[in-house]
Amino acid sequence: MSRIGKKPVPIKKGVEVQVAGRQVTVKGPLGQLQWGLVDGVNVEVKDGHLHVERASDIPRLKALHGLTRMELHNLIEGVTTGFERTLELTGVGYRAQVKGQDLSLNVGFAHPVSVSIPKGVQATVDKQTVVLVKGIDKRLVTQVAANIRGIRPPDVYKQKGIKYAGEVLIKKAGKAGKK
Repeated sequence: MSRIGKKPVPIKKGVEVQVAGRQVTVKGPLGQLQWGLVDGVNVEVKDGHLHVERASDIPRLKALHGLTRMELHNLIEGVTTGFERTLELTGVGYRAQVKGQDLSLNVGFAHPVSVSIPKGVQATVDKQTVVLVKGIDKRLVTQVAANIRGIRPPDVYKQKGIKYAGEVLIKKAGKAGKK
């Protein structure tokens, strides 16, 4: 049995959870999120907690049992505190700026790269080299951050590129050369 799926999800103060058919809706101070349930996985609200149960021990349902529990936990966390990812731009002349709903990046290409920020996600720039991506939907926030990082992933040889804050890059030695 899934150890993660068995754990009940505590519902924080100020959060309202509704289970209607195969749809779970979570409302909180920061907004509202929804999650669709798969057939065979059921959710019920008891004593201020969400309990996730599966119908059988089919391997597919075992996998979805823990996933559903964590997604519901992320929904509750998102509507109460939100999620954020911090990206750092490292390199000579690398900088970022926000223009409306677009993020403009100068990261060593001949032209600035523009990234469209979807609704529900906010991007702010601090000191021209630190980009903060915030929102209530964890999947959306992490996907936007991954898309931004994918424009110029960090290079382990030159130590340049866009990396997550706290990401450790181990510098590799270049070619040794002929003797």
